[in-house]
Amino acid sequence: MVTDYGQGYATRSEPRHRLPAGLRAPFEARSRREFGYVLLSLPVATVLFSWTVTMVTLGAGLLVTFLGIPVLAAALAGCRGFGVLERARARGLLGLEVADPEPLRPRKPGAAAWMGALLKSGASWRHTLYALVQFPWAVFSFSVAVTFWSCGWALLTYPLWFWVFPAYAGEGGIQLYGDAHHSVYLDNPFEITVTALIGLVFTLATPWLVRALTTVDGLLVRGLLGPSPLSARVVELESDRGVVVDTAAADLRRIERDLHDGAQARLVNLAMDLGLAKEKLREDPRTAARMVEEAHGEVKTALQELRDLARGIHPAVLTDRGLDAALSAVASRCAVPVRVEVDLPARPAPAIEGIAYFTVSELLQNISKHSGARSASVDVWRTEDRLMLQVTDDGVGGADASGGSGLAGLAARLDAVDGILVVDSPAGGPTRVIAELPWRG
Repeated sequence: MVTDYGQGYATRSEPRHRLPAGLRAPFEARSRREFGYVLLSLPVATVLFSWTVTMVTLGAGLLVTFLGIPVLAAALAGCRGFGVLERARARGLLGLEVADPEPLRPRKPGAAAWMGALLKSGASWRHTLYALVQFPWAVFSFSVAVTFWSCGWALLTYPLWFWVFPAYAGEGGIQLYGDAHHSVYLDNPFEITVTALIGLVFTLATPWLVRALTTVDGLLVRGLLGPSPLSARVVELESDRGVVVDTAAADLRRIERDLHDGAQARLVNLAMDLGLAKEKLREDPRTAARMVEEAHGEVKTALQELRDLARGIHPAVLTDRGLDAALSAVASRCAVPVRVEVDLPARPAPAIEGIAYFTVSELLQNISKHSGARSASVDVWRTEDRLMLQVTDDGVGGADASGGSGLAGLAARLDAVDGILVVDSPAGGPTRVIAELPWRG
């Protein structure tokens, strides 16, 4: 798998705003969506809380009879249904992508098995806990957000409507203080201006306050309505297993193709040439000798192809002498000068060592073919329980790790073993690729 360093990535320039973020926040669509989320949270949480408390207490009270189990199951099923609504609401208004929790897996068909799966499901009880926790939080966030928003805009626009008080209420303005003997009204220009400035502060602060409130909402949705860490890890491992299987199948196809189109074809031609030379041996010894000489050259070429193929799978120098010697051998075949520095206290596990070798080998091939670099370097070291690889070059840059490129395939290989690939390659260079692998001794 060869990465195309020549494939640049498109960059999208961010829109430039003349106003700073603090001044434009009250008018942004994101702020309106977040405020709408807070407003909707109260009625949704009220319905969800009422359903949960009613059904759970009813089911718990009926547990002395058989009716308690189906009532509890219905309560949990309802909470899971509300969870679908809450995830969709968070996705649409907060832009929060939360995966669905682990599905129910009844051991056998039937209502009893389905109710048993509901009652044993940790996700169902997490949804129930969300219903109980979300209601008081929704009341608090609704009260705070509406109070700050209404007070902010009311005070900010006070210069536009303060005339209502003397015209219709018989007062000078908003009463700031009053008792039986003395009253203070916000009615002169200075007080009206200060009131509007205080309203401006409230108005500018409200979007950030609402954003903080919705951040807590996001944590609740992600932590209680999404998949559990264990199930998420299982899904990740299943995906990684698929990547490993696909990668192994692709490697086998590549090896088969290289053998069929390379060494095998040469050996077939070699057998035919030797057969012709054998027939010519008595009639024309000179021609036979020339054909044997050509066959000898074909043998050397076939052997070199077999060595290259074996080196691409797992070179002997890697097994015998480790990463330092193996990477130095790869660097010596690179089209540009490469500095190799390996600082490891011990050798990692053979599987990790092989992946590290393959990663550096692929990156150096890319540098040779596409980077236009004059020099490159390879650094390998260990940090705590991670094996770190860094390959840099001073080429043209523009390496793309997005889907479809060779770097994406390399990142998938590393991800299959809990590794990470980070590409820093601005247009014009230089390019730096950092690979991180788990350390297994």
